Amino acid sequence: MQWEFVVALVLAIPVVLFPVAFVWYLNIGGMAAMFKEARNRRAAREQTVEKVVAGHKAVK
Repeated sequence: MQWEFVVALVLAIPVVLFPVAFVWYLNIGGMAAMFKEARNRRAAREQTVEKVVAGHKAVK
């Protein structure tokens, strides 16, 4: 390979890979937020069920 081609590759590869990595980062961040929200909703639902069960036992 000629040196001009190598220089072109060295300059072009980061230019092409940066947007790909940025979009990938956004997707991973969105999935992490979604999982965190789902975990919080599940914990809130479990706490509600525990309160209902505890209140039901107290009535008897």
